Amino acid sequence: MFFEAVAQVAVGLHFAFLALGLLGGFAAWRRPWLIWFQVAAATWLLLVVAANLPCPLTWVEDRARAHAGLPAHEGGFLANHVAGLFYPVGHERAAQIVAALVVLSSWAGFVSARRRRQRADSPSRSRR
Repeated sequence: MFFEAVAQVAVGLHFAFLALGLLGGFAAWRRPWLIWFQVAAATWLLLVVAANLPCPLTWVEDRARAHAGLPAHEGGFLANHVAGLFYPVGHERAAQIVAALVVLSSWAGFVSARRRRQRADSPSRSRR
């Protein structure tokens, strides 16, 4: 039962990390210090997908499932927990493009919000 819980915690952490990587830029509009965590998470997500790097959380989940006597999953987190839930199975490329657009739009909004905030905080220009 302990290892089943570890596997479930790994899945939960995976979803939290995925949310940070995809949506953290929107949270940074209000909390600018979050942007660095979001950029790091988005970069890691890009590397894992583009370079097919192994994810430590997938490793933890796989080991915990093995110790719990559960069958092994074929593929990683996205294939087992995200595909079919957030996008149709077989449409990974379209989902990746949408994810990239979400991240880029959050960054564009972050830059815009930051500029607006800086203009609002700057001293007023003298009127002629």
